Amino acid sequence: MLFNSYEFIFLFLPVVLLVFFRLERFRHTSLPTLWLVLASLAFYAYWRSAYVGLLIGSIVFNYVSGLAIARDVALQRRRARWLLLVAIAADVALLGYFKYTDFLIGTVNAIADTAFPLQHVVLPLAISFFTFNQIAFLVDVYEGHVHEHGFLNYALFIVLFPHLIAGPIVHHRDIIPQFRHFNFSWSSTQVSMGLMVFSVGLFKKVVLADTVAPYADAIFDAAGRFEELTPAEAWVGALAYAMQLYFDFSGYSDMAVGGALLFGVRFPWNFDAPYKAANIIDFWRRWHISLSLFLRDYVYIRLGGNRRGALRRSWNIWLTMLIGGLWHGANWTFVLWGGLHGVYVVINHVWRDWRYRTGAESVSDLERAAAAILTFLAVTAGWVLFRSENLSAAASFYRAMIGLGDAAGGWTLEPRSLLPHLAQESQTFEPFAWIAALLAVCWLFPSLKEFMEGGQSRGAIMPWRVSWRPSRRWALGSGVLAWIAIMLLTRPTEFLYYQF
Repeated sequence: MLFNSYEFIFLFLPVVLLVFFRLERFRHTSLPTLWLVLASLAFYAYWRSAYVGLLIGSIVFNYVSGLAIARDVALQRRRARWLLLVAIAADVALLGYFKYTDFLIGTVNAIADTAFPLQHVVLPLAISFFTFNQIAFLVDVYEGHVHEHGFLNYALFIVLFPHLIAGPIVHHRDIIPQFRHFNFSWSSTQVSMGLMVFSVGLFKKVVLADTVAPYADAIFDAAGRFEELTPAEAWVGALAYAMQLYFDFSGYSDMAVGGALLFGVRFPWNFDAPYKAANIIDFWRRWHISLSLFLRDYVYIRLGGNRRGALRRSWNIWLTMLIGGLWHGANWTFVLWGGLHGVYVVINHVWRDWRYRTGAESVSDLERAAAAILTFLAVTAGWVLFRSENLSAAASFYRAMIGLGDAAGGWTLEPRSLLPHLAQESQTFEPFAWIAALLAVCWLFPSLKEFMEGGQSRGAIMPWRVSWRPSRRWALGSGVLAWIAIMLLTRPTEFLYYQF
């Protein structure tokens, strides 16, 4: 079930909320938790009921493993460590089978010239996210950070529908205590804030992301068919996809935060104006924050972090980013994308170390603006790999971007020559106007996190200080955003991160 669907907005969410709020008299029992678990499983089953058993089995396995690790960790540390490794290996094996079987078979066939048949395994929805959540739980149990072991609470921590499908990736210790303080009041500030955040996320997805999606799709599909692109087309396609991906995933993440707030559960923000970042390290502190923190805490630090010198640090960074790329999908394009960002981050660390040694740490506003533009262009170039169907299509796309393609038309002002693969969809300069408008939103406006929490916008040209307050004015504003999005909600489209 999609957040941006009539079924969810007008049926599922209202029914779940109405029943949940009626359970206020049972707030000191497990009944509200049980209701949310059942509703979340129904939400998941709407996509493919056959995989509900897999989800429940994964939850039971990891819960029992966590109990065993918690029991042994104080008495037999070595045994607990082995239990942890076996449980994580089982989780990774499950994820690997569903996500990477055909990728590995295809790679072996290509390298060894074999003809092993592909298995065409159907990827269960959300398996990457609920697997990472459960791995984090197991490690936290081993390290003594988990003090709540109730099964229903654990199940809800994994399946709570606002974050089940595409995150954010959350910690057991941060979420479980909140289940003792659910919100059961329509007049709560949490409901007002939740509706505002949800409405903004819905607007981002339906009005912004879905509007530029056809431009990106048309151009990347043409590249996938190995049709020559003009330089203008390549840049429009890359920038349109950069805007689509940002507003699509940040929209989902906002709707997840807003949906959880309706029940009194506060998820961490997953985005904080990442296209304002002045360097690639800062970008990864702002983009998909929960994944960045997971990779830092459970991969980079476990590899040794920066404790063994600069060379080992660089290797650990690059390997961590490579794993992050592979997590996104079973395709060499994702592997190279992760490796590319690993190179970006390593270069950024080397540059920062050099500036520190030479005493050139301070930067001017002009230098900061130039660095932000360079970072955005580097990220956009990486999105070409992320979106391309294969490496050949990506290579063709890059050739067009730097003007080495064979396509004629170049930079003329005739739309049919400038953007030949968009001529039937857009005879005007609408793609340029939309990209410029969305870039302005990214660069000039505060992030939703800053807006809702009242902080000054970091990196913005204008020092925004306006912030949300529970008032009729802001209620009207969120209502208008939701109304505009619903009026344009003719055919709901999947969120891009559903495929990961």
